[in-house]
Amino acid sequence: MLTACPNSAFTQERGKEAAQDENAPAALSFDAARQRLDRVSSALGAASDELSAAESTAHALKALNRPVVSTSVSVIAYQKSLSVDLTGQKDSFSNATGQFLEGLPGEFPPEFSSIVQQVTGRVGEALPGLLSQIPDELDFRARQTVIRPNVTAVMPLYSGGAIPAIQHGAEAGAELARAKQAGAQDLSQVRLVQSYFGQQLAAALLVSATGTRDAFDKHLANAKALFREGVIPRSRVLEMQVARDAAQRALERARMEERNASDSLARLLDAREGVTPTTPLFVNGSGLEPLDEFLASAISPGQPQMRAAAAARDLAGSGVDLAKSRMRPQAFAFGSYNFNRSDAIPVDPDWIVGLGLRFTLLSNIDRRDTLDAARSRQSAAENAARDMQKTIEIETSRAYNLVDTARRSFLLLDSNMKAAEENLRVHEIGFREGEDTASQLIDARNTLSLAQTQRIASAYEYVVALSALLAASNRGDSFRDYLLRPDRITAP
Repeated sequence: MLTACPNSAFTQERGKEAAQDENAPAALSFDAARQRLDRVSSALGAASDELSAAESTAHALKALNRPVVSTSVSVIAYQKSLSVDLTGQKDSFSNATGQFLEGLPGEFPPEFSSIVQQVTGRVGEALPGLLSQIPDELDFRARQTVIRPNVTAVMPLYSGGAIPAIQHGAEAGAELARAKQAGAQDLSQVRLVQSYFGQQLAAALLVSATGTRDAFDKHLANAKALFREGVIPRSRVLEMQVARDAAQRALERARMEERNASDSLARLLDAREGVTPTTPLFVNGSGLEPLDEFLASAISPGQPQMRAAAAARDLAGSGVDLAKSRMRPQAFAFGSYNFNRSDAIPVDPDWIVGLGLRFTLLSNIDRRDTLDAARSRQSAAENAARDMQKTIEIETSRAYNLVDTARRSFLLLDSNMKAAEENLRVHEIGFREGEDTASQLIDARNTLSLAQTQRIASAYEYVVALSALLAASNRGDSFRDYLLRPDRITAP
């Protein structure tokens, strides 16, 4: 007989709860969401890869002034045919030998002169026959297979400025990639603020819309009760019914907006199970620092857009230097060494060293036009940098004003909400007593709902404008400081 384990039911229940927890939305603070975005963002990953590639390129070009040493091994099969004319050499030998033999008897004592003459005579007679054995023309043919291992080195001595221009251009490209990466970081934070607090905004509006619909349900029930008691006419009931249905439609739209906002944040953070933000919307009660401080940091050399503009200007300047180098001569040293000297063909040197000078007299590309084009690009980059500074100043000033306006609106709406709540309370009493019309109560309820919505929207406008202001003024990292300031007011 089998008996069940007493803890099996408890284990199964805990397993179900664990499965539910795995599928539950992840509760993330803004800092945690920022860290997650840094890990999963494809845009940040692409910017990091671009920076890595640019830095590797710049590092690879640092040694352009050094020699290029290469080794090679080649196997060569060849045949060489030679034809040598020996007629002149035979005549010269015959004349020289005859003169030698004629003077030879005088070199010996008189008693031996007759013997020497007989010997030289016989040699002289035999000499033409001996020389006739040597052909007038000698044919030579050689066929061989050789292995040629050698090392070759080429070192630039003067490039006309091309090497420094290329290196400076690569460094400018790396700096441009760094600026783009920093800009991508700022942009990703702005997008996160929009999505993270956008979901908070949508959730708060959904709560407000639900409360408004529920309140109109209550008003409608009261109106029907008053109608049954004969206090109000049926027209007021119908009027309240229309208002309730409008509140229901607003609620359905709020639900859709909340689903869209939740989906956007989940996709941004690559969280399939969804995300539950835990950091509420907020507004800082105190005003911002003076605008001049934000403008000063906005146009500082460290600002990503300013860095990018400066790097683009340096890159264009390198293009001008490179175009100038094409009009100048180039000098280089070279050398080669043959490691198989014993098995070389006759025309191969054992080693060779030398200096070279090269200058292009006629090119198929107009070098003057190329230089003019490079200078035009440099001028364009300088104008773009000046225009970028103006644009940043405009964006910073506009974002500053938006932040301050949203903050003031949020604070002013506190008093509006209190007045709207009191106005609604009075009209609810008047409606129950039959003294106020349905339209008066509806207007009072809508006024309170509008004040709640505007207050929540003002808080959202504040955080989004604040993140844009900090990004434009190169203060993106200080967003967390505003989030933790003691004058923070949460919403709703």
